[in-house]
Amino acid sequence: MVSALRFSVRRAAVRCAGVGALVLCTGMTATTQTQSAAAPKPKTPGNDWIQLFNEKDLTGWTPIGAESWTVEGDGLLHGKGLTKAYGYLETDKDYKDFQLSLRFKCVGDGNSGVFFHTSFDGVDAKTGMQFEIDCTMMHHTAGVYAEDGRGWVVWPSPENEGVVRKGEWNDYLVEVVGNRYRSRLNGVPMVDFTDPKPGAPDGKIALQLHAGGAGNMQFKDIWIRDLSKR
Repeated sequence: MVSALRFSVRRAAVRCAGVGALVLCTGMTATTQTQSAAAPKPKTPGNDWIQLFNEKDLTGWTPIGAESWTVEGDGLLHGKGLTKAYGYLETDKDYKDFQLSLRFKCVGDGNSGVFFHTSFDGVDAKTGMQFEIDCTMMHHTAGVYAEDGRGWVVWPSPENEGVVRKGEWNDYLVEVVGNRYRSRLNGVPMVDFTDPKPGAPDGKIALQLHAGGAGNMQFKDIWIRDLSKR
């Protein structure tokens, strides 16, 4: 059974590199405190979130496969299928425990996903899991699929299958802490699952274009909060 997602999220408008970005910040408030000049300044909301996509180029990311990944105006990351094979855009850095916030729009008929703890052999994922994105069939978006042969490990509740919106921007927040996976889509808690058979403890994060050549996905406002150091 999928349990309710209990972690709370606060939003804070953060100005970064001249671009207004809405960042999801947890466990922090914007309370103004009066402190002496000698005391350290309190952290402002969002300063422990790092912009994972710089909105200018693919610095920090590596394409996997022959599909198209381009940066367009207004900080838009556009993935488009060119062949019938899978395609990915993976981070150069490995991540263990983290919270990831992004916005996505399904433009075409293909599906996508946010992979984590992943490694690749060509365009095949050798290890890892994915938080699903599927606007076409409204099929388990924000559920978790394992690449170790198990397939689906958790689905959202049936009443939440229609939370995803095709052709519109969707707000996506996912969290991985050890073998516990949680997701929130458009403000709705989707899954909270503790995996009894976790795979690799860390690895790349990757955005997917599903095989078939119909993939056409847009992403923006990609931020990460690395929890491994805490």
